[in-house]
Amino acid sequence: MKRFLPLSSALLTASLVVAGCGGASDSTDGSGGGASASSGKATLSLVAYSTPQVVYDELIPAFNKTPEGKGIGFKTSFGASGDQSRAVEAGQKADVVSFSTEPDVTRLVKAGLVAKDWNATPNKGLVTTSLVSFIVRKGNPKHIRTWADLLKPGVKVLTPNPFTSGAAKWNILAAYGQASGGGKDDAAGLKYVGDLIKKHVVVQDKSGREALQNFTSGTGDVLLSYEYEATTAQRKGEKVDFVTPDDTIKINIDIAKTVKADPASQKFIDYVLSKPGQEAFASWGYRPVNAEVLAANKAKFPDPAHEFTIEDLGGWAKVNDTLFDPDKGSIAKIEADAGVSTDK
Repeated sequence: MKRFLPLSSALLTASLVVAGCGGASDSTDGSGGGASASSGKATLSLVAYSTPQVVYDELIPAFNKTPEGKGIGFKTSFGASGDQSRAVEAGQKADVVSFSTEPDVTRLVKAGLVAKDWNATPNKGLVTTSLVSFIVRKGNPKHIRTWADLLKPGVKVLTPNPFTSGAAKWNILAAYGQASGGGKDDAAGLKYVGDLIKKHVVVQDKSGREALQNFTSGTGDVLLSYEYEATTAQRKGEKVDFVTPDDTIKINIDIAKTVKADPASQKFIDYVLSKPGQEAFASWGYRPVNAEVLAANKAKFPDPAHEFTIEDLGGWAKVNDTLFDPDKGSIAKIEADAGVSTDK
């Protein structure tokens, strides 16, 4: 099967302008966000994965209008979750971090940059949740409804590289989990993932944002992505639809402050988790962790027939070791055999 090479950065930028899909910059030098540093009593550095820039571009000015946020400046950086985590580990300044997989936070815990009890909070360290869904062309011309539909002859699928993108790990785990009965039949899960990647996935970009740009520029029939990627694209005028399969995984999105964070960081996190903050996330299609906001938006976020979790698959430590370890992971081998880089 013919495989397509990832678009160059220049082409990705061009597609962003032409398609008008917006989204976060992949810059990790502090220049990637919409909010900039300003003079005041504190300047906070927010380092996050790419997609929620559109939300933080609203939340930061709103926070600055509150008594707690008055005079606080921000430097923001958005990019592929794994890359962002490694950048902070390597020395990039961060007061608040938000990543799309727990191991990206755990990396900073091991480095002594985030407290061990970072997730000992009422929301268990989460800022939002989501579900792995299928983003399809307007009108769903290929009639993509189920995981089996992705394996139909001629269906071209996009999903990011799981060794750089947190979104991609969730996507692959959803595919593996639904085929394996929540991890009970490893062979069946791996067979499905192998068929999907080797026969139908035509490109694996570095981040979820780049994958969305690639899809909206015309590549592929379906994009595996978060539910909120689709709603964000729709809000930005993209002609896409999305389908949430009956059997899919719950996605956890984490937020934490670093051990040397300015005290104002907690005030910002508190605002992000408050009713106004969570309503902003909900408006962009993120499932709130604030119970009141979630209840008010229940019709917008229906539950799938069967939802499984990372814990059902054994937890991140097991999953990363048995499936994604570059040297011995079963899915890492499938990716390598398909010619995809497993370098982190």
